[in-house]
Amino acid sequence: MASILQRQKSSILDRPLSKGKAEVNLSTFALLFSEMVQYCQSRVYTVPELQNKLTEMGHHVGVRMLDILFLRERTFKREVKLLNMLLFIKTNLWKTLFGKEADKLEHANDDERTYYIIEKEPLLNKFISVPKDKSSLNCASFMAGIIEAVLNGCNFPAKVTTHWHKGTTFMIKFDESVIARDKTVDGR
Repeated sequence: MASILQRQKSSILDRPLSKGKAEVNLSTFALLFSEMVQYCQSRVYTVPELQNKLTEMGHHVGVRMLDILFLRERTFKREVKLLNMLLFIKTNLWKTLFGKEADKLEHANDDERTYYIIEKEPLLNKFISVPKDKSSLNCASFMAGIIEAVLNGCNFPAKVTTHWHKGTTFMIKFDESVIARDKTVDGR
């Protein structure tokens, strides 16, 4: 009898991941994310502070997403090459979160440390109405925090910021150590 009660009280963390991908209702997600933005907005005074708060919240999600991605991707090996890691984010991370790949991945022409992930119409901005006095607000800063946490967790230290360009552009600026390591791995 005690073992039956013990099985019923098992933690959700002790249960295996389901085979299928769980999908969240879009209206439920929109409501939750809208509430997160309002919560952050009530605790800051400027748009940059609000974006930093959203980035910070995204960072917490990114750390947890990294664990989930590694558990689900049984064939995943630890990436040591910068481009492979960026492609992993553009495809696997984006598909897990949004059901599709990111629109584009680009390398900056003038700076070898900078890359861009471009999303023409991010889901995070779709259901947020921005007042005119906060027109520079980009709620996709939450996603920037997720990307930054995944990169930092995989030993690719970087700073990720969001910009209004070609939709929403996530500018990823890597530490010098990442570029030096990538050149060493490539043998250049």
